[in-house]
Amino acid sequence: MAIIETVYISEFNVLPDKSIGVRKTTAITKDGTVIAESYWRCVLSPHDPQTQSVLGDYEYYYNLAQDAWKDIIVQTNI
Repeated sequence: MAIIETVYISEFNVLPDKSIGVRKTTAITKDGTVIAESYWRCVLSPHDPQTQSVLGDYEYYYNLAQDAWKDIIVQTNI
């Protein structure tokens, strides 16, 4: 009788304004059957400093975020 917790990205949406909606799912399985799930959501803005902590373990999604934001020029006032 094995109980396993799995965390994965279940939703990743790049929106027209280049923000990214992320949903992470935590699934608890017992002998291969899901017995509980919980969800966590956030929205990342372009070049958001939280991107690494949210997507750092998911290289594929991290790279997608970087690709979505690569053409955005950060403007600063001098």
